[in-house]
Amino acid sequence: MAFLHFPAEWAPQSAVQLTWPHKGTDWADNLEEVLPCFNELAKAILDRQDLIVVCADPAEVRTQLGTVDESRLHLVKLPSNDTWARDHGAISVFSDNKPVLLDFKFNGWGEKFRADLDNQLSKALFEAGLFAPTVTLKNELDFVLEGGSIESDGQGTLLTTAQCLLAPHRNQPMDEAAIEARLKTSLGVDRVLWLRDGYLAGDDTDGHIDMLARFCDPSTIAYVAPPTWEDEHQAALSAMEVSLKAFTTKEGQPYRLIPLPMATPVYDGDERLPASYANFLIINGAVLLPVYGLPTDEAAINQLKIAFPDRAIVPIACSPLIKQHGSLHCLTMQYPDGFLLKH
Repeated sequence: MAFLHFPAEWAPQSAVQLTWPHKGTDWADNLEEVLPCFNELAKAILDRQDLIVVCADPAEVRTQLGTVDESRLHLVKLPSNDTWARDHGAISVFSDNKPVLLDFKFNGWGEKFRADLDNQLSKALFEAGLFAPTVTLKNELDFVLEGGSIESDGQGTLLTTAQCLLAPHRNQPMDEAAIEARLKTSLGVDRVLWLRDGYLAGDDTDGHIDMLARFCDPSTIAYVAPPTWEDEHQAALSAMEVSLKAFTTKEGQPYRLIPLPMATPVYDGDERLPASYANFLIINGAVLLPVYGLPTDEAAINQLKIAFPDRAIVPIACSPLIKQHGSLHCLTMQYPDGFLLKH
């Protein structure tokens, strides 16, 4: 039986994928507002490693990006429904030390949104010739799984939420035990930590873990702390905090927990938006942190410096992103070292 390894996000990376917004996506009405955010994010990645951009018009994207390191930029013309690469992108594992892309089914977060084109992107990107000859693509399309719903510590432990993985229109009639068994088989993990509390208003993913709690190293978890003011999230985030304090590492030790501030409430009209500082992206040598022009931004930056003392903390202005109910990590999917074809 093959030995599977699901690397942590902080493992050395070869590239990050973005799926660029266009007029056929939900960004149609505010492309001018969101493009600067994509540009800032893309350039922050290109400063440190390769970037794969799935897009409708490569020439247009190259113009929008301006001057960048062309040797690190890979533009691939493919049709897409939307831009959330974390959830429609392939999940990277190693099987007997050989790189494998796992192509799970993406169904628009439980059939909430159209996803027929996005669900084909992993196979199409693999066939575009970007990946090393040693990389294989494994069909896992009989199982719905979004990258934003799982966190790996790189040592066999997976962190997830029951709210998402047991949500309707994903993998029914599978129950929790069957889903956990599938996660262990497909990803090679031997332990699943289930969070049963915690949510963010405006998050339409049914409670993705990457909006709530994140591994920073095998013994450290950063998480959205209960707000210090009266708020609708108080009870759920307090219960989540209690659960995190009860979790232990494989060695039986409590996790080092780093509380991230609950963002000052942000609204679009009457709708509360899911501004989360937990939606950061770890890349080579840095952590890209979403910030929202809020009083809580500085505290989030300082907490991430504690979590990642050896990496630069790079704030990225993400206020336009949350209008479509996601943030920085949701837009991105990393590929570990050894996956990208080097010319």
